[in-house]
Parts: sequence; structure tokens; C-alpha cells
Amino acid sequence: MWRVTKKDGKVSGKKDSQLVLRLDKAERDAFVDLCKQMDTSAAREIRRFIRGFLKENGEG
Repeated sequence: MWRVTKKDGKVSGKKDSQLVLRLDKAERDAFVDLCKQMDTSAAREIRRFIRGFLKENGEG
């Protein structure tokens, strides 16, 4: 998990940035619906994809 260190030296698990994507509405809706069926969230699955991609490509 990504950790952000505050000025006082404590670690925060809060996310501090966003990634904006433009998707076809039908694809977005199908993805969100499938995530719900699988008892997960779209955001969680996108984060999982990004972490895996970075790890596989030597950046994580």
C-alpha cells in the first residue's frame, strides 16, 4: 500500500491524487456493474491493475 509521510513524521494511508479517465458510458457502466457483482469496487480494481502493471514493468 502507498504511504504518505506527514510533516510530523507520521504515516498516512490517505490517497492524495486522482486520475481522470474518459470512457464510453456503456463500458463504464458494464465495468461498474461487474465489479458490484464481484463484490468489489471499480476504484479498487483500477488501483489493483495499476499496482500490478507497475510491478510487472519494473516501476513498483
